[in-house]
Amino acid sequence: MDTKKSLLILLSTVVVLLLSTAVQSCLPSDRAALLEFRAKLKEPYIGVFNTWKGQDCCNGWYGVSCDPTTHRVAGITLRGESEDPIFQHAKRSGLMTGSISPAICKLIRLSTIIIADWKGISGEIPSCIENLPFLRHIDLVGNQISGVIPANIGKLLRLAVLNLADNQITGEIPWSITRLTSLAHLDLKNNNISGVIPPDIGRLKMLSRVLLTGNKFSGQIPESLTRIYRLVDLDLSLNRITGPIPASFGKMSVLASLNLDGNLISGTIPGTLMTSSISNLNLSGNLISGQIPNTFGPRSYFTVLDLSNNRLQGPIPASITTASFIGHLDVSHNHLCGKIPTGSPFDHLDATSFTYNTCLCGKPLGNCKK
Repeated sequence: MDTKKSLLILLSTVVVLLLSTAVQSCLPSDRAALLEFRAKLKEPYIGVFNTWKGQDCCNGWYGVSCDPTTHRVAGITLRGESEDPIFQHAKRSGLMTGSISPAICKLIRLSTIIIADWKGISGEIPSCIENLPFLRHIDLVGNQISGVIPANIGKLLRLAVLNLADNQITGEIPWSITRLTSLAHLDLKNNNISGVIPPDIGRLKMLSRVLLTGNKFSGQIPESLTRIYRLVDLDLSLNRITGPIPASFGKMSVLASLNLDGNLISGTIPGTLMTSSISNLNLSGNLISGQIPNTFGPRSYFTVLDLSNNRLQGPIPASITTASFIGHLDVSHNHLCGKIPTGSPFDHLDATSFTYNTCLCGKPLGNCKK
């Protein structure tokens, strides 16, 4: 009887171990989807996909991560510029080519897609990613991806990061994007995206960074942007944006960097910007007129204040010397006139900060005529 009991216990243990191993392995459907995804990519120099073999894609497959509870594939992370040891033996800088297969959409528990900095991946973003409800992180930066942003991307209600920078994406920002109320990081810089910035983008209250530089955006700056209280970094530079600068930018409590350079912005500089939380303010290369606001004070702190290449007139305001700090100042290529104030920050600036104005004078330019 004891022998039979021992044998029964042993058999039960073996069955449990076998079942446990089976459960912990990735699903055959996930493995098949990964291999279908991999078939559309070519990477001959580093051997990124050399580990994609065997039955268990949750263990040892480079860049693949699985949910520990469901054992479904939850993440694909493939970066072309990586410090991972697998890249140390590359024959040359990694270059992956091919396209992103729609097979990726068969990984229904996917929360992370990072296929970044390969420079050679082309094709379009599969529109079926709209149907991956667990997606939180999409990063396809630094490739040659073309086509448009999927129209119904707003269905991804968990999405926190959308980084499509440095590609060849065209079309407009889908208006459905304003449904992404969990979105914290939006980076679309250096593409060929056109149209207007969605007017109700201010609905995205979790946004901390909005980087849209180097596109073909037109229209005015949406006033609703100034109602995103978490926004720290806003870069709309090198576009075709028109109209005035919303004065309410100066009332945002955490906005630290505002880059609007290289647009067609007109009107005057809101005085509130000079005493705001903004420490990096770049308004250069626009059509801004009027005078530099005489509203500087002890709260004014600028690592960069660039007002160059505009249509500003009048003097440099005397209140600028009351600023607590100004690291870099550039007011060149305007129509300013009068004596340059003395003292900080002017004691460490060179002439290039003031050249090509109508009649500025004083140190570091020439003496003023009596």
